[in-house]
Amino acid sequence: MISIEEAINYIENQGWSMMRLGLSRTRALLCALDNPQKSLKFIHVAGSNGKGSTCAMLDMILRKAGYRTGLYTSPYVQEFSERMRINGRNIDDDSLCEITQKVRDIAEGMEDHPSQFEIVTAIAMEYFAREHCDIVVLETGMGGEFDSTNVIDAPVVSVITNIGYEHTEYLGDTLSQIASAKAGIIKEGSRAVCYDCDKEAVDVIKNTCRKKNVPLSIVDFGRIKPLNKSLDGQEFTWDGHKYSLNLIGDHQLCNAATVLTAVEALNKSGFNISDENIMEALESVKWPARMEVLGKDPVFILDGAHNPQCVSALTYSLKEIIPEESWEDIIFILGVLKDKDYPKMVYDLLTLSKNFICVTPDNERALDAAELADFLKKRGANAKAVNSPEEAVNEALAEACAVTKTFDKGDADTARGSASGIVVSLGSLYLAGDIRASYFKRK
Repeated sequence: MISIEEAINYIENQGWSMMRLGLSRTRALLCALDNPQKSLKFIHVAGSNGKGSTCAMLDMILRKAGYRTGLYTSPYVQEFSERMRINGRNIDDDSLCEITQKVRDIAEGMEDHPSQFEIVTAIAMEYFAREHCDIVVLETGMGGEFDSTNVIDAPVVSVITNIGYEHTEYLGDTLSQIASAKAGIIKEGSRAVCYDCDKEAVDVIKNTCRKKNVPLSIVDFGRIKPLNKSLDGQEFTWDGHKYSLNLIGDHQLCNAATVLTAVEALNKSGFNISDENIMEALESVKWPARMEVLGKDPVFILDGAHNPQCVSALTYSLKEIIPEESWEDIIFILGVLKDKDYPKMVYDLLTLSKNFICVTPDNERALDAAELADFLKKRGANAKAVNSPEEAVNEALAEACAVTKTFDKGDADTARGSASGIVVSLGSLYLAGDIRASYFKRK
């Protein structure tokens, strides 16, 4: 059997192959594996933003309700094995090696060689079937209709999270075209839940459900009422029931509302999830690199915000939990991919602070840190480029500790009480894992 190093090297050396969207290669792989996906039930999640957090909450709720869950997400933050989990545990090395070798032998014999994501999807389906999962929470990679995860039959519930402009060269340059790609996961025989976003996008989801005779629930954000928020989480009510959520950011309340609507759809489909299960799950759920507080002395927040929508949500949430008098002391660690709309991202960040430490993410599509720093300087920012994530963390913490302001410690709803600056790292999930590892290595 191949080693874990050989397995991961094989997977990661395969091309992403976005130009070859389609299901034929994944179907061929799965057919050769005797179609493991046929033995599984799914919650299929597509959207532009919030997919990962939505999947994490659904997975935890189902686990608290006693179900054996599979969770398939991308990309990973620190370890490849994060991408497929059972009951919260990453795939073990032996299973990953054995299944990868089996899939590799099939893939290498195919005339139309599958891409990296297609290979990983096949590995995940085989793993979840072998482990007899009761239900799998399945996140799409890109789009929906032609995403390799869409080889499954009708899921129990299809969930469409917030839709925005992304991958326009592949999904279309209008919200209706992008929504149409996402709506491709909706199949007759299931239920659907849709985040209440732009009307143009929601109308596409409504029409798709109408044509396929699929019951649709549009998330009603009026049912959720925020109570308080801090760096430790937030509390809210949903139809008058009080919940604590161990994820910060106003956008996470919207994701929670989407999750609670999906739970209602699951219960209508024969699942048995109680309010107590939901309460226990939300107060314990974790999702790395999504406004994750790595430390509080000084405050260090890690987020994978990588497009204007995500950055807008992040900046709004930061303004909610950090007192205005300390905004100017925020130090941003920023690394972006050059195909992202980083000018718009930077515009939002500059409404908070002008302090930036730029680093190049470990990705072939990354924008060079020096180029990003020059771009920021031309817009009045105090920006410097560094050579590595570790150097970025060290520089940011040193600058944060040099800030000597003190704030009123009596306000529990904000980050008051910090006698130092605040570090916020963002720009790409490809960078987040390296920042996270560097931070904890230093600690």
